[in-house]
Amino acid sequence: MGCRFDAFLAQRLSEFSRVRLREMIDKGAATVNDQSRKASYRMRAGDRISLIVPAERPSGPIAEDIPLDILYEDDQLAVINKPHGMVVHPAKGHWQGTLTAALAHHLEQLSDIGGQTRPGIVHRLDRDTSGVIVVAKNDAAHLALAKQFEQREVTKEYFAICYGRVDRDRDMIDAPIGAHRHQREKMAIREGHSTSRDASTFYEVDQRIGNFSTLRVFPKTGRTHQIRVHLNHIGHPIVCDVLYTGQRTITERQVQRGTPGGPDLLTRMALHAHRISFEHPKSQQKVAFEAPIPESLTDFITSLERLTNSRSR
Repeated sequence: MGCRFDAFLAQRLSEFSRVRLREMIDKGAATVNDQSRKASYRMRAGDRISLIVPAERPSGPIAEDIPLDILYEDDQLAVINKPHGMVVHPAKGHWQGTLTAALAHHLEQLSDIGGQTRPGIVHRLDRDTSGVIVVAKNDAAHLALAKQFEQREVTKEYFAICYGRVDRDRDMIDAPIGAHRHQREKMAIREGHSTSRDASTFYEVDQRIGNFSTLRVFPKTGRTHQIRVHLNHIGHPIVCDVLYTGQRTITERQVQRGTPGGPDLLTRMALHAHRISFEHPKSQQKVAFEAPIPESLTDFITSLERLTNSRSR
């Protein structure tokens, strides 16, 4: 028996990484005697190898004619109202339909500091979070904005709908956030772990409607999933946050009786980046921008009020 299939290819095709060769094998682009084989297959004398090299992924976003809600634009920056479900920049499994692809189509110039895959991106929003996001058009503006984010001089306000009646009218949540112990895509409250970083979130209750609360949320730091993790930590996770609740939608029957079934009332995560304010990198004047609360969230609140009122009669 000879050497492994993947090792055999790596010895003869040094221009490709072992990871890329393994991907070719797994996808059937590299075959032995016209048959797909595992990477661990042991080569035999007389084996015939065929290799179809897949096209390289582009290093940066390809411009796509995707509609954008541009709230503001000048020669330094643009402010976008990102829809929920849109990924900010290309990543594994999300090469198309990104915000950066739309920006490349609509804007003539973007900063380069974020790298080839993140032109113009100074900060980000999770895929399922909608709302206001700031984009830099040149490197000087990018540096000035990034410094304000780093020094916590940017004020961000989010709107959230969470499960349960939050008892305190307002409070500060101070709890460090780090990588989840078992699930790579999640974050968690972790004290003293190498991945943990201090995180602070202030919130105010806007309304309490039945067994739900609407909040104005002001993150003081910018950790990954910060608002989602902090609200989950205090026992009030965000409605339809599938990653932290396992529930992607909520129905009328779930609101009324807590049991599955009935028409959907909401099919997206109830978190929206509502307002942002910062110092303009050129004028150095304080500016503020607002993305209206989406109709899907206001309609859900109306449904909650209707169902709560009908139950109290």
